[in-house]
Amino acid sequence: MSERKYMPTFAELIDRLCIVTLKSIKIPESKQEYEDEAKDIMHDLDLISKEKNLLITGQLIRAILVNAIANETIWSNEAEARKGGDSQDKLLRYTHSINGVRNLAKNVISQEIGERQDLKIDCLAAEFCREMGYDWRLWEDIKENKEQKTNKIIDPDAEKYKDSI
Repeated sequence: MSERKYMPTFAELIDRLCIVTLKSIKIPESKQEYEDEAKDIMHDLDLISKEKNLLITGQLIRAILVNAIANETIWSNEAEARKGGDSQDKLLRYTHSINGVRNLAKNVISQEIGERQDLKIDCLAAEFCREMGYDWRLWEDIKENKEQKTNKIIDPDAEKYKDSI
């Protein structure tokens, strides 16, 4: 018997834990099933944490929080969009943009602990997010560098995340 070659990353497990926690809270008729899944995920997260001797950093905590906020925002927008109406298209576009934020947060988590990353994160539409009243630019300087016409990373440790931005 051979071993599995493709396992969910720590970031993917955190993302799934966030989603099943939202489901446990918002779908009470299936609460036990979601709580059981959450326990399994937390077990695996504990194993990975011990195996990697995981150091909890501020950057890791922030990325986990951003993932949770993005998942809640996606949930709320999709629920509102399903109702139909004039704002449906705008909400779905915003949800797609927030999914880019969610994937960026997962990449920061993965990079923080040395795991593989998702290379396709091009659905972050920062301008559209700002039009909706939210500025999700969290791992870059919000002031444009006038000479180079590029954004500068604020956090000195964030240089390692530049490929995820």
